[in-house]
Amino acid sequence: MPSSSRFSLPLQVLAACLTGLLIPLCFTGPAVALPALGAELHGSAAALNWVVNAYILSYGSAMMVAGSLTDVLGRRRVWLAGLALFCTATLAIAVAPSVAWIAALRFVQGLGGAAAFAAAMSSLAPLFHGAARSRVMSVLGTTFGLGLAFGPLAAGAMLALASWPAIFYATAALGAIGMLLVWCNVPADPPRGKGRLDWPGAISFSAALGLLTLGMLLAPEHGWRSGAVLLPVAASVLLFFIFIRIERRTAQPMLDLTLFRQRRFVAVQVLAASPAFLFIVLIVMLPGRFIGIDGMSALAAGRLMVALAAPLLLVPVLAALLSRWISAGMLCAAGLLLAAAGLAWLAQVLGHGGTAALAGPLLLIGAGIGLPWGLMDGMALSVVDTGRAGMATGIFNTVRISADGVALALAGALLAGLIAAALARQLPADLPLLAAASRAALGDMQQATQLLGGHETLLRASYDAAFRQLLNGLALLAVALAALLPYLLRKKERRLGVEAVEHRDKDGDVVAGAGKGRCRVGHGHSGRAVAQVDKAEHRA
Repeated sequence: MPSSSRFSLPLQVLAACLTGLLIPLCFTGPAVALPALGAELHGSAAALNWVVNAYILSYGSAMMVAGSLTDVLGRRRVWLAGLALFCTATLAIAVAPSVAWIAALRFVQGLGGAAAFAAAMSSLAPLFHGAARSRVMSVLGTTFGLGLAFGPLAAGAMLALASWPAIFYATAALGAIGMLLVWCNVPADPPRGKGRLDWPGAISFSAALGLLTLGMLLAPEHGWRSGAVLLPVAASVLLFFIFIRIERRTAQPMLDLTLFRQRRFVAVQVLAASPAFLFIVLIVMLPGRFIGIDGMSALAAGRLMVALAAPLLLVPVLAALLSRWISAGMLCAAGLLLAAAGLAWLAQVLGHGGTAALAGPLLLIGAGIGLPWGLMDGMALSVVDTGRAGMATGIFNTVRISADGVALALAGALLAGLIAAALARQLPADLPLLAAASRAALGDMQQATQLLGGHETLLRASYDAAFRQLLNGLALLAVALAALLPYLLRKKERRLGVEAVEHRDKDGDVVAGAGKGRCRVGHGHSGRAVAQVDKAEHRA
């Protein structure tokens, strides 16, 4: 039974942080372990790729449904069920007999992780408000950074001392500790009046997002013109239209489409997607390059990846402190510009310098991403009232995680295309250049060389040049996002002839100025949104 002691609230925050820690471990650990998995279980590069992709596919497509379930069934119940499913699947992965079994269990693991993380996030919404909520969310972001910073190093150390199953045993142990903390310290949710999930919306949305992510993930392996890519993408578009029609006609929709009329809500979703392209792509792709192309050991690659993720231990907390004096839009833009500079710097030194030369740009990228990372979780909850915290959490994390799959697929397809273009300038057109480039982009340099009948030196040089071009493209994307976000977060609105600009008071509540009056939106002691309206002159 949940404890009622004065330690229950800090322990509930600890349980949320521990749940958040599991998410990056599920990205970084398997990414470092892929070469060892391939050597022991004899999986192809394409099959090994699904060890990462299966988790992304299920986690992203189930996140919003999980967020809605927390509003209907209760946060504690969904939290415990999610952790139980996650731990069971993780333990099964450690004893799986083949790469195919691991990929299938990773899909189940993603479902459990989505339920647990959505419940953990929404459980904090009614407990903290204003500046306190920002501080708690920055701590949660720091915990996430802890997993990213030391996940590759821990995975590399376990591979050096034991074998790949140790990574999953350790992850399951952390999940079990989280379950114990939730069971003992998180109280049951109060009764809710509207306890029914929008099943037609949930099924159509999850299927649409899953098919879209599947098509994107298959693109680097099969090519954009393949039926294996076009069919799921076309089906996902059709299902998205069906989902929109369902939500417009449902009395209790899983997704309130009117939220997307709010510019701050849209800005948060754009912000949620940005780390996928500027950070997660590097987290997943760089270890494969360091180990498979540059010849580093798993432990050495893990040490180098610490430089990329270590800033997330401190910078999110710094961002929360700076938000007292600097607007969130300006902080996020500054962070994205720092990430752009780091990406451009990395493109210059990658392949031409040692590990010491790589540490500088990796640190700069990590520091740049850390600024929005420390703010966006709190912003996701602040743009809606606490009654829809589960929905907002689900949408935010759906965008964040599904963007990972899309970003990885687009980056892989772009890398393969650039490699193929470089090879086409040097080799005859009758060779299977695109197939070889796709294998190289997946890290299977041996099979790519066999497809070309040799030319390994040219293939490696083409890969290196293409990877640097990819980094420069990501740097340009970061600059574009840095220009877009402040506009979305600070744009003025006109309603009924009155110009309104949003501001925030010292408690983090929204204060909207309108003419000679203003409207202050805050939260009462009960957690319900309340509004205090001063005198205002409105002209129709």
